[in-house]
Amino acid sequence: MTATPRAQIAQPTPPSSAARATNPRPIIALLLIAAFVMILNETIMGVALPHLMRDFAIDAGTAQWLATGFMLTMAVVIPTSGFLLNRFPLRGLAITAIAVFTAGTLLAALAPSFAVLLMARVLQAVGTAIMTPLLSTTILNVVSAEKRGRTMGGIAIVMAAAPAIGPTVSGLILNNLSWRWMFWFVFPVAAATLIAAIFTMRNLTERRPASLDILSTVLSALGFAGLIYGISSLGEEATGHAGVSPLVPLGVGVIALGLFIWRQLVLQRTDSALLDLRTFTNRSFTIAVILVFFSMLALFGALIVLPLFVQNVLGLTALQTGLMMLPGGLIMGIFAPVSGALSDRFGPRWIVLFGTVVSSLALWLFSGTVGAGTESWHIVLLLMLLNAGLGFTLTPLLSSALGSLRPSLYAHGSATVNTLQQVAGATGTALFITLMTNETTRHLTSGENPLLAGAAGAHAAFTGGAILSLLAIVLALFIRNPHKEEAQ
Repeated sequence: MTATPRAQIAQPTPPSSAARATNPRPIIALLLIAAFVMILNETIMGVALPHLMRDFAIDAGTAQWLATGFMLTMAVVIPTSGFLLNRFPLRGLAITAIAVFTAGTLLAALAPSFAVLLMARVLQAVGTAIMTPLLSTTILNVVSAEKRGRTMGGIAIVMAAAPAIGPTVSGLILNNLSWRWMFWFVFPVAAATLIAAIFTMRNLTERRPASLDILSTVLSALGFAGLIYGISSLGEEATGHAGVSPLVPLGVGVIALGLFIWRQLVLQRTDSALLDLRTFTNRSFTIAVILVFFSMLALFGALIVLPLFVQNVLGLTALQTGLMMLPGGLIMGIFAPVSGALSDRFGPRWIVLFGTVVSSLALWLFSGTVGAGTESWHIVLLLMLLNAGLGFTLTPLLSSALGSLRPSLYAHGSATVNTLQQVAGATGTALFITLMTNETTRHLTSGENPLLAGAAGAHAAFTGGAILSLLAIVLALFIRNPHKEEAQ
């Protein structure tokens, strides 16, 4: 394959005359705030699941759809974001995304039933699905390659620390108020961000010629929706409440995804693909996105299991559960930009390897030391260790993955990373819930104490995550500095 000139990869796309006359920092800061609120909202329901199960008379497998449905919508909408980012101006897309999210938040606060609440979460997800790739693409276009690692630390905080802080926010609210106040808490922040965007947002990126292939859009929706629905149905099947065999949506998803990939390979010859897969011809990008997948799988799996475990087995309140999650989120927020700066200076390989080893160690310790009699401080320390490892992993991976692409593929690379993140979140949620439920049910059937059975279920979930983390360590050895690679 012909080597791509360094300037074509390392230098951002020249901004428009309007962008050159505009200071990008306030706009990037506004996008970071908006994305942080949206992603925090993605996991804000975790601690509230036991409350929702009681209020709506639903089981855990059904309740998890408030998280899975959010990720499902994200995975359907995000593949179209490459087209949206190239075709429409930054200002219009940002305002639209924030407005849709704000409307969904208001509907969720007023939802009279579980179905309406789920619909509101879908609206929130549509706004989030536009905002997250928009943020990373904007940074790639206006921040120089030498400073991207530090700026990508902000994205890593949004992607990882915000979900980790979500349970803390909901726990603090649920201590004295109903679950509706989680959305009343988010709504004024979202509304204020919308007003700020209307008055301050400017166009910093160039629009490119783009067309929307309807067949690709349909295949993408069927493929990713079927895949995530099938994976999520595994969690429902484990509780005995799956409406349809998971093999059906999984089969539809795999077939549609295969046809989608074939369609993109044909269309990208004329630069008209909905999701340009030439990003995967870049070795650094491919390895990095696989590692992002495993990292987000572990994070979302842990975030769905821990609240259920500490409330149902250890008997802690929602407030105590939320406070337990806070130190881990803060640790990730600290280490994400630090690892980005280190990656700018030394390259990503050894930083990523260190992060994957630490994350794996934390999962193995969760598996081997957490039980019905575990002290809460012990879980807090292990969660801090897990988030520290993820903090050292995600920022260098994002910088390595997206920074190694040529500018014409920035939007497609951002869409790919964010789509796989949602698939990883759904996979982690379903995997951990399924392992926990199956093992808990097995122990209950044999007549074991419910608390011990719940502890055994958590042990099985974390053991599964720990085994997968070993593969991440192996892959980390193949990470390269994209700038050194292109120089060679």
